[in-house]
Amino acid sequence: MRWLRMLLPVLWLGAAVAGGDGGRIVIVLRIDSAIGPAVSDYVHRSLHLAARRGAELIVLTLDTPGGLDDSTREIVRDILASPVPVAVYVSPAGARAASAGTYITYAAHVAAMSPGTNLGAATPVQLGGLPDLGGPARPEEKEKKPEKDAAAGGEAPEKADEADESQRDRPANTGGAMERKLVNDSVAYLRSLAQMRGRNAEWAEKSVREGASLPAKEALAQNVIDLIAVDLDALLKVLDGRLVKVGQVRRALSLAGAAVETIEPDWRSRVLAIITNPNIAYLLMLLGVYGLFFELANPGTAVPGVVGAVSLLLALYALNVLPVNYAGVALILVGIAFMAGEMFMPSFGALGIGGVVAFVIGSVILFDTEVEFFRVSRPVIGGLALLSAVFFMGVAGLAVKVHRRRAVSGIEEMIGSLGVALEDFEGTGNVRAHSEIWRARSETALKRGQTVRIKALDGLTLIVEAAKAEN
Repeated sequence: MRWLRMLLPVLWLGAAVAGGDGGRIVIVLRIDSAIGPAVSDYVHRSLHLAARRGAELIVLTLDTPGGLDDSTREIVRDILASPVPVAVYVSPAGARAASAGTYITYAAHVAAMSPGTNLGAATPVQLGGLPDLGGPARPEEKEKKPEKDAAAGGEAPEKADEADESQRDRPANTGGAMERKLVNDSVAYLRSLAQMRGRNAEWAEKSVREGASLPAKEALAQNVIDLIAVDLDALLKVLDGRLVKVGQVRRALSLAGAAVETIEPDWRSRVLAIITNPNIAYLLMLLGVYGLFFELANPGTAVPGVVGAVSLLLALYALNVLPVNYAGVALILVGIAFMAGEMFMPSFGALGIGGVVAFVIGSVILFDTEVEFFRVSRPVIGGLALLSAVFFMGVAGLAVKVHRRRAVSGIEEMIGSLGVALEDFEGTGNVRAHSEIWRARSETALKRGQTVRIKALDGLTLIVEAAKAEN
């Protein structure tokens, strides 16, 4: 016990040193794809890990074309609630923080960009009532500001500004009431982030209403971002000693000599990214349905049932976090049911064709979003529809052929086959058929050795008649 008491101070000192080093860690996260459930989960867990380790700063390097509204708002909420300052860095050169990326950049404690990058185009798009931040869905009608020369009889600049101000509350895309509500909600959301961080709220509104974008230099000049840095080292050097407001407290960043550690997506995030890919989720759903169908059609096979059940559960999880149109799911299931029905009730193609049409329409509208990277690929839909149609139609054709073919085994195969009378009899006697001796009954007299044809069976008694001679 004495040696343990001597060791405790050493262990305590080591823990203190380790804790001090932990406070000088800069955590780097990378987003280089569309914003979806997998990215949101990765950022959420990484921010919590950085907070537990007492990191000095979190740098979120960003390169995204946009993404889902729900996932974007989850990331923004995590950044706003983070006890560790978050710097969003649009990098490397050629990267963009489009649409959803603009909201994330505005939410950051520090917004930085690399030369040769851009941000903006934050107009939400909509399909079926679910908003997504994937960039403008269609060309927008921008409000035109009067530019006539006052000396030439045009409107004075002051009046033009007033007219422009009066039009500011009207969305550029002149859709219905729901679309205007969606745009106004996004404007208010992004303006609130801009006001919280002291950035350009007017341009934030313009980015939503008009889909405006800015390169790095202009973004800095218009107070959309805080600084430009050529690389991560330059960013950390500029931020060393900078005051940032975290919650209600202002504190200076101490980054000199801090260790930089990158947190890559772990296996959970990678698996989530795979199964929430719309194409993979779509394939898993079909694999699950087909697997269970074949298991029910052939009980005891086991493998199709196991594979189908696991695939369907994974698909249901993915569909739960993706913007799913359940009318699309219903149409896909109805289409599969119709194509399967063609196997059991051949309808000369009516069920099969109707099933293919329902399957394709359901697949196209399966995901309720206009964000292209969160929709099922058209070639995948076409290929699977064709494969399903060929399979079910092929099985239906084989079923029809088998139904028309003469039986080759069992009692049914006996009907029409030939035998030989083993004795003279009229009424009841014995015949040989299929190398077996059977009790037989005939309405006409038969002679021994005469060839007979089996007409029917009455229990274990054959109903026979004399076979007609064939030329």
